[in-house]
This record gives sequence, structure tokens and C-alpha cells, in this order.
Amino acid sequence: MFPTPIDKRSRGVQITYQTLVPLALIMWLLPLIAVAMFSIRPLADFSNGNYWGMPSSFEFFTNYGKVFLESDMPRYMWNSILITVPTVIGAVALSCMTGFALGIYRFRGNLLIFFMFIAGNFVPFQILMVPVRDLTVSAGLYDTKLGLVLFHIAFQTGFCTLFMRNFIRALPYELIEAARVEGVAEWRIFWYVVLPLMKPAIAALAVLIFTFIWNDYFWAIVLTQGPDAQPVTAGITSFNSQFVAQYHLMSAGSIVAALPPVAMFFLMQRHFIAGLTLGAVK
Repeated sequence: MFPTPIDKRSRGVQITYQTLVPLALIMWLLPLIAVAMFSIRPLADFSNGNYWGMPSSFEFFTNYGKVFLESDMPRYMWNSILITVPTVIGAVALSCMTGFALGIYRFRGNLLIFFMFIAGNFVPFQILMVPVRDLTVSAGLYDTKLGLVLFHIAFQTGFCTLFMRNFIRALPYELIEAARVEGVAEWRIFWYVVLPLMKPAIAALAVLIFTFIWNDYFWAIVLTQGPDAQPVTAGITSFNSQFVAQYHLMSAGSIVAALPPVAMFFLMQRHFIAGLTLGAVK
């Protein structure tokens, strides 16, 4: 039996796919591999222009030892934890409540309030830079971890509310009606009926917000300026001295800074995927 034109076309698509996927993977991994190689090179390699050749020596323990023991990197990592964790808790907690109110209750202005939450996500960061900085300065929150946390919570709540509201709207409304018929208070409906069903969505949203806040660089340099409040993304630039850019230490610091989000994703991978795909199949 001879192959049909459709079979030949499918075979061609399959071969093209199998060829392009490895190439795309290599292109995606190439910058990461370059940073990893930079992190184990000695400073002399960069001075001599040896960026892409074999390292003259492998300085893994020296470079990473300097990052942890001879710099403020541990403080920057701790600052990132103190900024990211409260932001995730605050944004997810607020969005669960606002999502419940906008998804369950029917009242005049419901859709308008929902659109206001969504509209905040379309405002460019650059437009908000000056007024937000002036606001934090006047409120005494400039160059503080609290100021960065409050801003991130306020800005991320819009996206989180969109996520949670749509998730709650997909839940069976009969569960809410049955609880009301039994005389259950509204806060108990939220806490004992709706919230347990939201666990996959909460896990997925927590991973997303953790990654967004941990990797934030723009607001880290706008709202902070010292090691007491700067997160790790802004603190990495401290490895640049006045005359020499210490690429090997910056690369090692970048690798260290990237580990917590990666670890967070793999620890929450099952819940993350469940939260994103829940409701996709009836």
C-alpha cells in the first residue's frame, strides 16, 4: 500500500518538528550555559578576552565562595525572601477574598470593579515610576522592604483577582446555594466550602507570583538603593566595581539567585499544573 499525500505531509511535519525542537532547546539553553561557564572562570580570562574558549582554570569554589563569604549576597537573598514571601501571602489572600466577592455575589457595579482590577495590569511600569517613587518617599517607605512589599501587593492583586475570580466562577454554584439553604454564614461558605476547592489555583498563583516578585529588577532599583533593603536582583550589580566589571562573580550570583524560583517550581510542579489545567476538560 502506497503512502497517501496526507501521510507524506504528516511525516514531513514530524521530521521538521523533531529537528527544530532540539535546535530551539539549544538556543534557549545557550545563554544559561554561557552564564554557568562565566561563573567558573577566573577574572584573568575576561581581562585577556577569553570569553568563549576553555577556562584557563576552574574557579568554581573560589567564585561561589566569594559570592557567599565576601559579599552581601546572603543579605540580598534574605531581603528577597522577606520581600517575596509576604507579597505572595498578601496578594493571594486579598485576591481570594476579592475573587470570591466578585465571582459569587451579584450586585450593581460588580463588572465595573472587576474591570478596574484588570485595567491596572495594562498601565506601563514606566508611567508609574515617578509617582510611585514620590509616594514612597513622602510616606517614609522609600528604601525599605515594607514599601516594596506594599507596592508589589497592590500591583499584583489585580492580576491575582482576575485569576481567582474566573476560577471561582467555574465552580459549581449549587455548592454555595446548598450551604446557604443550610444556614451557613457567608464567611464559613468562603472558608469551608470555596477555599478548599481553590487549593490548586492558590498553588499555581503562588508559584507565578513568587517568580514574578523574585525576578523583579525594575522596581527593586527604583524603590531601593542600599543593601539593607535591596533584593538579590538589584544586589547583583554591586559586583561591578568602579573600574572593573566582575563578570565571573555576577554570573555566579545570577546562578545562585535563579535557584529559589526553580526549586519553588519543581516543589509545586504537580499543584501548579493541576491549577492551570483544572477546568480545561469537562
